[in-house]
Amino acid sequence: MKRNIKLIFSFLLVAVILVGCNTQKNTNKKNQTGGGKLSGTITAAGSTALQPLAEEAATEFMSNNPSVSITIQGGGSGTGVNQVTSGAVQIGNSDVPAAEKLSDPALAKDLVETKVAGIGYSIIVNKDVTVSSLTLKQIQDIFSGAVTNWKDVGGKDEKINVINRPAASGTRAAFEKTVMSGVKINDSVGTVQDSNGAVEQAINSTPGTISYLANSYLVGDKKNALTIVKIDGNDSSIDNITNGKYPFYSYEYMITKGDLKDPVKSYIDFVKGDDFSAKVEEMGYIPMSKMGNLK
Repeated sequence: MKRNIKLIFSFLLVAVILVGCNTQKNTNKKNQTGGGKLSGTITAAGSTALQPLAEEAATEFMSNNPSVSITIQGGGSGTGVNQVTSGAVQIGNSDVPAAEKLSDPALAKDLVETKVAGIGYSIIVNKDVTVSSLTLKQIQDIFSGAVTNWKDVGGKDEKINVINRPAASGTRAAFEKTVMSGVKINDSVGTVQDSNGAVEQAINSTPGTISYLANSYLVGDKKNALTIVKIDGNDSSIDNITNGKYPFYSYEYMITKGDLKDPVKSYIDFVKGDDFSAKVEEMGYIPMSKMGNLK
């Protein structure tokens, strides 16, 4: 009888330990997204390149935290940085550091910049363009207006139609910084489109066109629907970016004013955290864990 009581007690003790471990595991997982205990509203605006990821993260975060409401808007990195600076939104989404989008860079001292992901960009052209790779110098010549015909960069005799992004665009800022590298874009050459969708439509409908898009837009059917041009023979894969072979990339920032507080803090931690990293890569971004020491 005593032996049976000891066995029962041992089984009960093991069961209690297992339940406790599972409870702690679930608690830790919940703590990473707020565990349903958070409440409040979060407003964000800015980068259209980051917007899809921010929206997907918001959907998952709100599912785990029903008392939190998150609104994500676009408008471009400049809009996001300036709106968070003025207090119009709590998070400014940007493809570049805040100081690069402020008329007074000194205002950046009041802002907190959190890198939440990396992102690559691709050079895209109309399907009738026969060029499959361009050097950095050739791209600079095209967007500065020095070269205006595809035959001068290895293509057929056809006018080059340039499509740019507006000045507020973080994608354009990343293009100027990493590809143009100080060579000034000639805005009198070609046209300007203010969204990824508008760029895609213009590229598909106008022969001889060239532009650039964030890889977050070039996923699924979009990747096969658009013609992508390599830079110096390298495509915009994550491996090429993280190995330093492909130059056209940037970090994605979620910028806040003052110290981070919940629910904003927990939301941003979720976006850049390991639990969400698989979705980050699936959507065409680069998880922070893979960015290493890239600038």
